[in-house]
Amino acid sequence: MQNIVIAKPYRFVPPQRGAFWYHVCMPLLKTYLWRAQGIAAVECLHVERLQQSLAAGYGVMLAPNHSRPSDPMVLMQLARQLGRPINIMASWHLFMQARFQAWLLPRLGVFSVYREGLDREALKCAMQVLAEARRPLVVFPEGLISRSNDKLNNLMEGVALMARGAARQRAAAPVPGRVVVHPVAIRFFFEGDLAAVLTPVLEAIEQRLSWRPQRQLALEARILKIGDMLLALKEAEYLGAPQAGAFGERLLRLIDALLVPLEKEWLKGRRAEGTVERVKLLRTAILPDMVAGELPEAEQARRWRQLADVYLAQQLHNYPENYFTPAPTPERLMETVERFEEDLTDDVRIHRPIRAVVAIGEAIEVNPVREKSAEGDPLMHEIRRQLEAMLEELKCQRRPK
Repeated sequence: MQNIVIAKPYRFVPPQRGAFWYHVCMPLLKTYLWRAQGIAAVECLHVERLQQSLAAGYGVMLAPNHSRPSDPMVLMQLARQLGRPINIMASWHLFMQARFQAWLLPRLGVFSVYREGLDREALKCAMQVLAEARRPLVVFPEGLISRSNDKLNNLMEGVALMARGAARQRAAAPVPGRVVVHPVAIRFFFEGDLAAVLTPVLEAIEQRLSWRPQRQLALEARILKIGDMLLALKEAEYLGAPQAGAFGERLLRLIDALLVPLEKEWLKGRRAEGTVERVKLLRTAILPDMVAGELPEAEQARRWRQLADVYLAQQLHNYPENYFTPAPTPERLMETVERFEEDLTDDVRIHRPIRAVVAIGEAIEVNPVREKSAEGDPLMHEIRRQLEAMLEELKCQRRPK
């Protein structure tokens, strides 16, 4: 399990207002993206839409999809093109991983949010950034990295909460102003020799499974065979035996086997609508006593095992059904192998070269008051509609071989 859950008292990390370190680091960004993430180029489309909103003095929220860890740095390239720093809301665990990273992130305009509870300080900071309208604010509505380049998870309602709170503040100001949301679609294209970069990873996984290298199989068949075996191993662990049925059905069955007993214990059987929401509710229930540090050692260990099961359920959710049909793109093959490696080792090799294309959506003006008669949140519906449409349109950005 990756170190994304921190059993320590949370302390909000605010962004620093100055732009000195932003200007120092921007010339190094291209090198960082290549060395650390394998990204050779970042192309930005429809930037004029965002420039118009900034020129009008609007409070601007950017709402991107979140398929790779590099997304925030890719958006820094957009900020560089705009000539204006941005603020980014990021999970608190990123500030707890390394001293230099914890020191640098606030200086680049990043501030923390506590995913395991209601973080009023983060909400207040986000609304203040939007109300001041000095920098665009980046909030990832999916709430986690999906490693799915062209598929959206459920979007978190907190995005609308922050945007409307800021819109009310701006509407009540002595000089009233507006808040807008620009959906941002980020799509990645792998432009190297896919078999050459994935084969060493697949052979390492096959070795862990005590298999001979499956070189007789085509790349897609090899990936599917490994995926079926990894799922069967988890089914045997949690359900007693590998299960029959379609891949999607098996995933849902295993996710329920992991989460339902915990929901009975911690939530009296209550469950949220989607897997990501279910995971968040469970973490919020399990973690507080661990943070307090007053549990017996055996109980602390038991809860860490439960959190590991919750993490596994979240990772399983990130394997989309029918991701290989009708024909998988190079990115879908690469992402699937990355998920395998991440779930087995908590680490992922860098694959090069990758080209990122960023498309800015149309501005959505934020109404300070939600329409009560609407089914669901109209703001979130429009953000999702634009993101899905842009991700589909960006397919044409693939370069011919």
